[in-house]
Amino acid sequence: MKMMKAIQVPAKNEPMVLVEVPVPIPNDEQVLLRVEACGICHGDSKIIEGWAASYPRIPGHEVVGIVEETGSNVTKWKKGDRVGIGWHGGHGHTTALTTDGGYAEYMVAYEDGLIAIPDGIEPKEAAPLLCAGETTFSALHNSIARPGDLVAISGVGGLGHLAIQYAKKAGYEVAAISRGKEKEELALKLGAHHYIDSEKENAADVLKALGGAKVIIATAPKSKVISELMGGLKTGGELIIAAVDDEPLNWSAMDFLKNQNSVKGTFTDINEMEAAVKFSILTNVRPMIEVFPLERAREAYEKMMAAKTHFRAVLCM
Repeated sequence: MKMMKAIQVPAKNEPMVLVEVPVPIPNDEQVLLRVEACGICHGDSKIIEGWAASYPRIPGHEVVGIVEETGSNVTKWKKGDRVGIGWHGGHGHTTALTTDGGYAEYMVAYEDGLIAIPDGIEPKEAAPLLCAGETTFSALHNSIARPGDLVAISGVGGLGHLAIQYAKKAGYEVAAISRGKEKEELALKLGAHHYIDSEKENAADVLKALGGAKVIIATAPKSKVISELMGGLKTGGELIIAAVDDEPLNWSAMDFLKNQNSVKGTFTDINEMEAAVKFSILTNVRPMIEVFPLERAREAYEKMMAAKTHFRAVLCM
């Protein structure tokens, strides 16, 4: 029996541990992947919090790997293909919640949950695009903004630094919002035309002075920050929430009535993943990453949760 190294969450509220387990065997509709890279995402905390269907569970939903073996009914993929998988695990499954994920040397995946990863991008750079990248890409792609419109990105972190690049490459006027001056130079380098220091100035007022944002993408997971952004929209503008916070948002009916604004959320969509990867290759959008070996997954996860990673942590096997 062939064995592999993997990181497991043994049970709800228990920390990750390094284990040695048998290499999984794909069923008729699955492929076996040799994992090359797996991004570490804030969503991985849900496995520790108890969201997985069963335990022990291997986390990881930003996975790039090579097809090693295919099930008898698999027709889309062949041995040697480089593929990627995100939250959408295929056959109605959710990667790392109902099936094991990519914090491992190998994993199995349903063929309809996979996308092709073309040449032109390294596995360690492609992995974060399968959740963080695709989330912000599709938020812009499906927004009401059009080239030349003012688009604001709240938060210059794991999602925000990708959103700024996508917005600039797509032809928007880009305003980046963050606390303090330390991220101003980076935001401008990534493509922002304006930087708003929310510690020193009211972001909504500055956006209004610029004519109002057609779209604001909220990537910072702070309900108070998100709530205050509504005032920065132009009439008929759109606020898109790409961040997770359990605290309630503070809006009244008048906030929507006086300027006819709208609010919506965004989440990963497998139908947008290939487009996000292709656009990233064509326009040279790349995540800023910090690479860790599998054995240091717990350290990398804890660093990510403490917002000390610059900007996306990636495990490379």
